Amino acid sequence: MKIEKMLSVVRLWSLACLLSCSGTLSACSGDDDGAIDEGDKGLPAGNVTVKVIGDKKTVLRNPLNGWVMYMGRGWDENFWTTMGYDNMKVPELATPVKVSDYASTCYIRTSWSSLNPSEGVYVWNDPNARLTKLFKSALDRNMRLSFRIVVDGRDQGLNTPQYVFDAGAASYPDPNGNNGESRKSPYPDDEIFQQKYAAFIEAFAKEFDDPDKVDFIDAYGLGKWGEAHTMVYKDYANKEKVFEWITSLYSRCFKKVPLVINYHRLVGANNTSGWGAVASDTEKLLNSAINKGYSLRHDAFGMTGYYQDWEKQFAERWNYKRPIIMEGGWITGGTHRYWIDPSGKYREGHPEDVRQGEFDASAEAHVNMMDFRVGDETNSWFTKCFSLVQRFVTEGGYRLYPDMISLPKDVTSGQKVSIVHRWNNMGWGYCPTNIPQWNQKYKVAFALLDNNDKAVKVFVDEQTDLSTWLKGKPTTYNFDLTMKGVSVGVYNWAVGLVDTTKDNEIGLQMAVTKNLTDSGWVRLLQVTVK
Repeated sequence: MKIEKMLSVVRLWSLACLLSCSGTLSACSGDDDGAIDEGDKGLPAGNVTVKVIGDKKTVLRNPLNGWVMYMGRGWDENFWTTMGYDNMKVPELATPVKVSDYASTCYIRTSWSSLNPSEGVYVWNDPNARLTKLFKSALDRNMRLSFRIVVDGRDQGLNTPQYVFDAGAASYPDPNGNNGESRKSPYPDDEIFQQKYAAFIEAFAKEFDDPDKVDFIDAYGLGKWGEAHTMVYKDYANKEKVFEWITSLYSRCFKKVPLVINYHRLVGANNTSGWGAVASDTEKLLNSAINKGYSLRHDAFGMTGYYQDWEKQFAERWNYKRPIIMEGGWITGGTHRYWIDPSGKYREGHPEDVRQGEFDASAEAHVNMMDFRVGDETNSWFTKCFSLVQRFVTEGGYRLYPDMISLPKDVTSGQKVSIVHRWNNMGWGYCPTNIPQWNQKYKVAFALLDNNDKAVKVFVDEQTDLSTWLKGKPTTYNFDLTMKGVSVGVYNWAVGLVDTTKDNEIGLQMAVTKNLTDSGWVRLLQVTVK
């Protein structure tokens, strides 16, 4: 018995060494991409090994991953040219670039009133509405949308539709003295407000709970600028009730599109400055939202006086359990005096210092998405910090690829075969297949392609969990399948990351450029079925 155990250990050690060596070979030679090795020992008999080289440069347009650009609430569909977004000058490049070639998601922080100006009237039902055309311009570029809906009128004007107040919702004026009808806000613990808002969110979700066109919903939206702080209540004792009401509302209405919340240390609090010591109930509230399916974002990356140890530690506790989305805190285009940041690292007149600070904080938090913001902020990323834009493409979020696949080249119809495949993540983030809205819908699959690259048979490896693939930790699977129902003929083996909710169509782009089909499969090896 002891000898059998020793032999078993030796066999496992030999297989581990073999897999490790094949990965080293792939990484060392770009010319080996797709190379076939028929001499591997320790892998299934009759199999050959295909080695794949990961691509570090291509912008992957995957959900909850990559760069986000913001759209101004007053913009129209022509902003691509009027704002220079289709003609962005980059000193390192000979020709201008399009921002939409780097960002895969458009985020808009807009008002409830702009989307629902009167009861039962919704802007998305009007194809000629300015916002509808704005959204379409992004979707037409193969981008996804994301939203934060603001109801508070302080600093911005009437963000809640007038019909809500006409129905009797109680309101409060701007405490800064900007009183009048144009600056009033509803109390979030007012019953009429909650009824009207719930009806709106239900209608909003019917249109936008669609992962094909929406990446995420910033699903709180209360407080000043919708950032979940500086709240005003009828009765502050209702703080937790309001939090539970709104997070339950969004999680009930959005089942397919991920939800996020600002992990602000004073979430839901009535502080006047927007900041201060962490509230005793903050973690309880945030954990409640997370347990309902929320993921995380923060609005003050790079602001070291705001994004401090508590925020860093909170992010660390949720790394690889929930994705994190960043927003830069400082506005370097003239609104903020960013050079007063406590870090002392930001020089006046040098927005690139802030961009570096945001990048460093994002790397530390292992964020999946970074933001360009709008206008001058976006411009500074491209004109002063393009190397950081490229670095996040290469290093940030998730970049998944298989560096080694062992599979048969000759099989018999109905035969049981074994495939060994190993996967890597080159990004510092993770692929969040574990969130409730995704529910492990993305899986590794192998396909038999005909001469026209059409998948005639797809085999899904249900054991694969993409959320566990972390940088520097390759993951290997042994997949047994049966060639039942496969007609005699010659095919090509291919591999892909499929969406099991869409009849196993390709759902995610892999970080691979060679041997790609138009539909996203990677061709591996010709196989003969006898």
